[in-house]
Amino acid sequence: MAAIETMELFGRPNVKVFAERPASIGELLAASVNLYADKDAVVTEQRTLSYSELDKESTILAANLQQQGVKKGDRVGAVIGNCAEFPVVVFACAKAGAIMVPINVKLQVEELQYIIGHSKPALLITEAEYAEKVSEAVEQNEFQQSDRPQLFIIGGSNSYEELLNADAPFQQTQIDEQDGAFILYTSGTTGRPKGAVLAHINAVHSVMNYKKRFETDETMKTIVAVPMFHVTGLVGQLLHMFYIGGTVYSMKRYQNEAYIQLILKHQINFLFNVPTIFIMMSTSAEFQKHSFGFVRKVAFGGSPIYQQTFQMLKQAFPNAQLHNAYGATETTSPATLMPTGYPISKVTSVGLPVDVADIKIVDSEGYTVPPGESGELYIKGPMIIKEYWDNPAANQSSFTDGYWHSGDLGIMDTDGYVYIRDRKKDMINRGGEKIFSIEVEDALKSHPDVVEAAVIGEPDPVFGEKVKAFVVGPKLDPNDLDGLKAHCKKTLAKFKVPEEFVLIDSLPRNASGKILKNTLKETGGRSNA
Repeated sequence: MAAIETMELFGRPNVKVFAERPASIGELLAASVNLYADKDAVVTEQRTLSYSELDKESTILAANLQQQGVKKGDRVGAVIGNCAEFPVVVFACAKAGAIMVPINVKLQVEELQYIIGHSKPALLITEAEYAEKVSEAVEQNEFQQSDRPQLFIIGGSNSYEELLNADAPFQQTQIDEQDGAFILYTSGTTGRPKGAVLAHINAVHSVMNYKKRFETDETMKTIVAVPMFHVTGLVGQLLHMFYIGGTVYSMKRYQNEAYIQLILKHQINFLFNVPTIFIMMSTSAEFQKHSFGFVRKVAFGGSPIYQQTFQMLKQAFPNAQLHNAYGATETTSPATLMPTGYPISKVTSVGLPVDVADIKIVDSEGYTVPPGESGELYIKGPMIIKEYWDNPAANQSSFTDGYWHSGDLGIMDTDGYVYIRDRKKDMINRGGEKIFSIEVEDALKSHPDVVEAAVIGEPDPVFGEKVKAFVVGPKLDPNDLDGLKAHCKKTLAKFKVPEEFVLIDSLPRNASGKILKNTLKETGGRSNA
């Protein structure tokens, strides 16, 4: 049993922490390099890096970042998908004391512009296929010349290879575990994303929580098919595997047949995905032809798991322990995890709070409710983010006495198992991609013929939810709404663009003028059509 003590963390008193822990992400890697130097750490479609190669290349990159003037605390933006360079940048930033800003590669120029302008990176690294929109986003920010980030392109003209000059001297940087390691941007209720600052101590505790609860070890092999720039791919898989000495196989883009073949070829024994991927995989004839008895761990999170999906997983992976997981960017991945050997009666639960978490369910007045009663989850622990980057208002409103307000409604039973019932936040969850409706509504309202718009999540058998928009616009042609979709595509990532548009005369409202989205969900807008 790992010893637990308490400490003051980020000014929050009495936070439970593991007494023995790596001091930083860099130390986490160093420990595995000592044990597994020649073992494959990451295997991508282009190249393979052993633990010692990952360590060496990330140190070289860290030295070159320093040569470019990157100092401790500076941000390094990364518009990089699932490839070998991603973990190299992760550890290079960690060693140099820089804060890595992994940016969703699916974002459009306007979205990139905000994140780059807000985080103010000293340097940007991007894959060649995203270079044009990243460059345009930099231009639109109109940086002063001294603040303008230099852009390095993986496989491009201003080549990332310039940052791999082995002659550059590396200056050892003193890293404190409370220093920021990443800024992950997550959608905000104001329509602007918030930059969640994940410190070294946050990531370290999360990987320790995964190892302890899932009982993972160095024999684990996983496929990262979810994006590495999301907290699950980054922490739940990449850093988790590097902590235990496992091997990561990477997919640039998820494809059913290729994913299944990869599992079979490498005898992958640890799968961690949003339920959508498991559902899509189960529909494949190729999947149904094979036995997957070698799979030992199956974890899922990011969107609700349904009873029929659970039964499918149990049948498909007969020898695997199935683990539901609940967390958020702000909890550095897991806040609750299913233990091994849980009772079958708990399958719809998201598990028990991780060992270092304090979770309470509170009512609208902030008072803790008894077991079995619904309320909002307040979460405290060493995995809770340090802060929101340059956002005093969000920092003020999102934390109370060291507890982060999750915005999720749930219950905790008498055994301590947590069940998520609904989301307090007005958010749509499309296959694990979080979409705040206000962001889509703002894009729609910028169309000259749109008077009003309301966006909801519509149930979808594959993605869990899809985006549905109700639009008021007398000048719009109800038989030709393709122009609205094209308009949204200009400023929104593809997964945020509504898949269905309904033209209505007016939006339903209550006496205070608030739009009644539940009415829209129930009626489909028919009463106003």
